[in-house]
Amino acid sequence: MKRAVAIVGSGPSGCYLAQALLKAAPELAVDMFDALPVPYGLVRYGVAADHQGTKAVTRQFARLFERQGARFAGNVTVGRDVTLEALRAAYDAVVIAAGLSGDRRLGIEGEALDGVIGAGRLTRALYEHPDADPLPPPLGPRVIIMGNGNVAIDILRLLAKTPEELAGSDLGPAPSKWLAESGIAEIDIVGRSPAAQARFDAVMVKELAKLGGVTIRVEGAGESDDADARKKIEALESIDGHGSGPRCITFRFGLVPVALEGRGGRVEQARFRNARGETVTLPCSAFITAIGFQAEGSLPRDALIGAAADPEGGSLAPGLYAAGWFRRGPRGTIPENRADAQELATRILADIQEASPRPAQEREALFRRLAGHVCYEGWKRIDAAETSELPQDRCRIKIPTRSAMLALAHQTRESGQ
Repeated sequence: MKRAVAIVGSGPSGCYLAQALLKAAPELAVDMFDALPVPYGLVRYGVAADHQGTKAVTRQFARLFERQGARFAGNVTVGRDVTLEALRAAYDAVVIAAGLSGDRRLGIEGEALDGVIGAGRLTRALYEHPDADPLPPPLGPRVIIMGNGNVAIDILRLLAKTPEELAGSDLGPAPSKWLAESGIAEIDIVGRSPAAQARFDAVMVKELAKLGGVTIRVEGAGESDDADARKKIEALESIDGHGSGPRCITFRFGLVPVALEGRGGRVEQARFRNARGETVTLPCSAFITAIGFQAEGSLPRDALIGAAADPEGGSLAPGLYAAGWFRRGPRGTIPENRADAQELATRILADIQEASPRPAQEREALFRRLAGHVCYEGWKRIDAAETSELPQDRCRIKIPTRSAMLALAHQTRESGQ
């Protein structure tokens, strides 16, 4: 009897895992469930709109469905449309690869002021996630980005680019207009740790030297004998003094946020403490937090991970596993997920050989109950609509609403549409 694995989440960690499973066991049935009507998760809605080279990994992932036999079921929320228990009853193994979508909070006074925006909330709006909040009001002349990881650098780069520099991206008309009319004059990007301990990739920092409308300054990059840290410091030194454009970017390090302050309910300044214990105050019209992500949604991550027998190895319970950020937390790049997925696939395939296979009828009955799910052919109809009749300077125009995506996905060939 054919064995089957369900993967909850079709982002990079889920797709890499499906690849590894099907490469090792081509006869395996792999079904991928996603709360969105479309696959690829973080690649579609988390990778920056101007990093199309990174997004190209979706061409590799498409082979899962087109050649390797994986089945896609979009618009299915586990915990609402189907229970985790029902999946576990129908499949030999269930893997949660749902990622982390909530913004981690600073936990300081003033965080609820208007103008304080989480990086996840902002990027979901910019990249037109169907469940995103609306784009916020204009950020104003002086923006602080709190964080020194790659997400912070992505946001910095997008805020600093001219409209012409966004050519070739998949940024939609509304976000493009919002950025063009932002009115930003100064951007401070602030890290709590020294530059040597920053979490950004040196390549991401060097990319900022391509920006044409900015002036870049780096304060307190420091020194280090560590080879990896030295690469980061050298990257910062290479962009210090770059440009003479009207938009000023300043990198600052070793500043711990203490409070956000403002009148009339809106943030106006941020107070920090430096390494000497001194107070440093920076004015701001908007404060963007890019300090990591946490679980949000219908799957009880804390309870599942906390009760796991072997969370480091990916096993939560017999027949139940976790992958990617859902297991490890918000660390690791997309390529790093591949090695983790290969190790987990080996473990799953060994484990499921020791138990009796689940009957296929259970899985097919489960799919029949998911009447509103989007199949892979439905996604291809969405994909075709997003990539036809494009403006000259865009490679894709995303359909921004769930209702419009579902209407396209559920069209039939017989309808002639």
